[in-house]
Amino acid sequence: MGRGRAKAKQTKVARNLKYRTLDTDFDQLQRELHGEPEGPAAEEPDDELLEKYADFADSDSGPSTH
Repeated sequence: MGRGRAKAKQTKVARNLKYRTLDTDFDQLQRELHGEPEGPAAEEPDDELLEKYADFADSDSGPSTH
């Protein structure tokens, strides 16, 4: 794809953003910017995996040398 096509697409997107009327939800934007949670925090997936495989971990020895 040449530079002309990329520039034309950027121009189209810029024009669309400039002239299109947006129904911006400023309250939602503020929540996102301030990091307020939307609901109960979900458990980290890594924590779930650690619990699942904790029995297989051998903390006394390092990596296997087999």
